[in-house]
Amino acid sequence: MPRATPGRRQRGFTLIELLVAIVAMALLALMSWRGIDGMVRAQGQTRERADTVLTLQTALAQWGADLDATLVLPGTQALDWDGQTLRLTRHSAMGDAASVQVVAWTLRTAQNGTQWHRWQSPPFTRRGEWQQAWARAQSWGRSGSSDGQGSDVTVLPLNSWQLFYFSNEVWLPATPSGADASTGPGPGANTANVLPDGIRLVLDIPAGAALSGTLTRDWVRPTFVGPKQ
Repeated sequence: MPRATPGRRQRGFTLIELLVAIVAMALLALMSWRGIDGMVRAQGQTRERADTVLTLQTALAQWGADLDATLVLPGTQALDWDGQTLRLTRHSAMGDAASVQVVAWTLRTAQNGTQWHRWQSPPFTRRGEWQQAWARAQSWGRSGSSDGQGSDVTVLPLNSWQLFYFSNEVWLPATPSGADASTGPGPGANTANVLPDGIRLVLDIPAGAALSGTLTRDWVRPTFVGPKQ
């Protein structure tokens, strides 16, 4: 058997080598942690953006459904814009073909910022009930109260919103129904109990959200027959 050479010692790690190895491991751990943290942040931002997109899609789908279901009935008003709140009369969304609802959309500022809201009345079948719901929608748009009748849903944060009506092959800003009596309603007012050929919705989404900027959504009356071009 070979014998160990006298005076020869088994060599190990020096203190400097250990320190270098510890520093290298610490750097690798720090880089790994930063990579994981970046992945977590990216996943969170992606999830937040997806939630915001889903909320926006749901809101626009509801907006389009309300306009598609709008009714022009004798003794009622189909659509009214007072510069702050849009009110409309629509088929009931409760599945009862004989009932009607009043729906309103408005922008309201609160402690948590400016939010887009939607209100709807309970379904009804009588003209007198329509008059009450129409008045409640106006009161809700002005003060946020409708005597406990109807449901108020916060839709999404907005800086502002604008409406345009398409009529006679041109887009015009929607003029509030309560225009100055001395000048009369503007060319974009919906004075008759009719629906415009189209309604353009322009939303200003605040910065800092998962989505921001200006969004435009056009709605065309289902029965509208326009020019080929």
